[in-house]
Amino acid sequence: MQEFVDFSKELAHASGEIIKRYFRSGVAVATKDDQSPVTIADRQAEEVMREMIMKSYPDHGIIGEEFGVHNEDAEYQWVLDPIDGTKSFVSGTFLFGTLIGLMKAGQPIVGAIHHPVTSHLLVGDGEEARLNDEPVRVSARRDLREAVLCYTDFIHVGQYQNGIAFQQLMGMTSINRTWGDCHGYFLVATGYADVMLDPIMHLWDIVALIPVIEGAGGKITSWNGGPPLSGNGIIASNGPLHSQVLRVLIA
Repeated sequence: MQEFVDFSKELAHASGEIIKRYFRSGVAVATKDDQSPVTIADRQAEEVMREMIMKSYPDHGIIGEEFGVHNEDAEYQWVLDPIDGTKSFVSGTFLFGTLIGLMKAGQPIVGAIHHPVTSHLLVGDGEEARLNDEPVRVSARRDLREAVLCYTDFIHVGQYQNGIAFQQLMGMTSINRTWGDCHGYFLVATGYADVMLDPIMHLWDIVALIPVIEGAGGKITSWNGGPPLSGNGIIASNGPLHSQVLRVLIA
């Protein structure tokens, strides 16, 4: 496991160097078929990670947001989102990051969240999570009224889940902010936020988060409370607040 943890750090640093070169540089933004933005930074960052994986682990597979699937029958699959939060990236906001996940036989075993601009690298293996090699833990809050709630896009909640229930949840928490994309999960794992959720996610958005949140002592499920890879929405929390959040959202 340590070998893969160390390699995920190498992938993060290599992709991060590319991304930092393009940050706030006025790069052109294209629109993909799903109407999401993409830049040369997204593509080059994924390309370098794919090259590194294929060189070091030629028997492994790759699932990337920008360039699809390679060696799809492999037992080990690297799941890559080179820039999670491209809208933040092109807006000059540093709350985006790179997601690097590794699955073995369909189960996430290593995950990394890298914020290249701030040089924060958070890596988890389901048993522990470390930020720049220092252990981190989720918060200990048990009262929803004291909780910090993060989410990515309020409009998407109404499009894909129960928007009215989500508004009720917002009213029950102390602070709610759109510190979204991977940064919200980073905040939960490091104890600065208590709940983070997204109503719609892709595989490359989710896999890396699972070993990080669970390694930090938190809980992560689908929007309906099932296994995190079983649905199209995600809820991550410090653990004690999770059942309270689910009761509100799926009432």
